[in-house]
Amino acid sequence: MMTADRKDTPPARQAPSGFLRAVWAVAWKDLAAEMRSRELLSSMLVFALLVILIFNFALELNPSILRTAAAGVLWATFTFAGTLGLNRSMAVEKDRGCLDGLLLAPVDRSAIYFGKVISNLVFMLVVEVIVLPVFAVLHNNTAIFDPGFLLVALLGSLGYIAVGALLAAMAVQARTRDVLLPILLFPVTLPVVIAAVKASNGFMDGLAVTEIMPWINLLFVYDVIFIAVAFMVFDYVVEE
Repeated sequence: MMTADRKDTPPARQAPSGFLRAVWAVAWKDLAAEMRSRELLSSMLVFALLVILIFNFALELNPSILRTAAAGVLWATFTFAGTLGLNRSMAVEKDRGCLDGLLLAPVDRSAIYFGKVISNLVFMLVVEVIVLPVFAVLHNNTAIFDPGFLLVALLGSLGYIAVGALLAAMAVQARTRDVLLPILLFPVTLPVVIAAVKASNGFMDGLAVTEIMPWINLLFVYDVIFIAVAFMVFDYVVEE
């Protein structure tokens, strides 16, 4: 009788250790697949370097404009490359039928979300690690290696990927997903992009940390709020 009661009882929420293993399994699956194919990372990297070079030659004749627009150019490169990676990452799962398998796995579906966030964040950070030295050479600006600037890059990338992974899971079901994701993503991530550009400009211009802290605080609050929201609603987003 007690056994029957246990069977009728809904399963308990996944233990923290099991949840973390599920998150790592999803992230490692994406990273291992990318290490074998190198399709996603190479396309993101080539795209980012092309954007940097195009902007550099377009603004080369006016150094004052180049210095003023440097942070905007850098974050435009990061966001476009990140969007390309998010779209491709979810599209591959859908086209190969892997998304259905992930949804049928006996794990909390938010583990899928956090796994996707980790893998896409790694891809975006790898692109940034390669692009930043190129940017420093082309623009003769070493301020981007300041620890504060690197913190801004991390917080800005995390906020962009956190929202992007949620919206990519929503848009992947649509036929026009390649167009739909940027339409949904750019307005929602506008605060994090503006804060990242302002904070980056502050470090490039040598402003005091106290003047930059409001923008860093905004990035931190944005990241916390949207990760929490995504954690609560991801299950409903992927239900279709």
